[in-house]
Amino acid sequence: MAIATPGSAPADAPAVLSAPARARRLRGSRRAAGAPGAGSRGAGRGIVQRLTPWLFLSGAVGLLLLFTYWPAVNLFYFSVTDWDGIDLTKNFVGLDNYVQVFTDPRIFSVFGVSLYYFAASFAQMAIALYFAVILSFSTRFSSLFRGILFFPYLINGVAIGFVFLYLFQPGGTLDTVLGWFGLADPPQWLGDPDVVNWSLAGTSVWRYTGLNFVLFLGAIQSIPRELYEAAELDGANKWQQFWSIIAPGIRRIIGLSFILAIAGSLSVFEVPFIMTGGANGSSTFVIQTLQTAFSFRQVGLASAMAVVLLTIVLVVTWIQRRVFPDEKVDLT
Repeated sequence: MAIATPGSAPADAPAVLSAPARARRLRGSRRAAGAPGAGSRGAGRGIVQRLTPWLFLSGAVGLLLLFTYWPAVNLFYFSVTDWDGIDLTKNFVGLDNYVQVFTDPRIFSVFGVSLYYFAASFAQMAIALYFAVILSFSTRFSSLFRGILFFPYLINGVAIGFVFLYLFQPGGTLDTVLGWFGLADPPQWLGDPDVVNWSLAGTSVWRYTGLNFVLFLGAIQSIPRELYEAAELDGANKWQQFWSIIAPGIRRIIGLSFILAIAGSLSVFEVPFIMTGGANGSSTFVIQTLQTAFSFRQVGLASAMAVVLLTIVLVVTWIQRRVFPDEKVDLT
């Protein structure tokens, strides 16, 4: 016969559960028995979990539809009307606006100005690639030079336009510096139709070189260092390392920069609008579109011009992607 010590339960007595343990056992027995409402609550939580990602996406998608796709739909609608931007009535004119865009030399010929910016974009990419290759390796004050190169891209385009407006004005900073080197009769940088577009394109080079520099620098630094070490062991010099390692490794970024160069050269607006207002043959297609819509009150024609510009950018980008496909780079 077992003798129980004081304060303890007999050996054959049932185990006594604590209050939390009893509550858990009770809930488990209810779920096992199929208590009313348990299945509906579980199904409700499952529905909420499935809908939660869509609820988070709905805000962003709604803003995208409201401020991007809906204005694009209205743009196509306005392009087939003769709306002046004020009257409530909009008369349907079909493709007349598009015919005028391609037949009026005053409208379509301004695409020639984009060639200056397109040529300048290659100089911009070459300068950015040169400094990105140099500063991607151990160089003294590399962080300082990186900040100097990227800083112009952080400045507002309007501020850049005013700064270079004073730089290029007659008797301004550029003329003064050139006078120190004996150039007494500099050209009219913004007044001469033969020089103005080169001056504006040079301003764009100064502004956007930092963007391409950061893209190239990030791509170069993502290349494994072991490849450079192996190339040095094989006796490859820096030029051979560039063509065998760096150039293939940043092929995608070069393609991206090319797309940005095409789109940017076709849609230049801020710098020429601030500095010249499109005068002296410096009007770009975007400036021409803006003047057509708000100065001449031909919103329908301006909408057709915008649709044409969008189509050209998309077609050129598609051709570029077909010629230079986005293939995976394997340096091994």
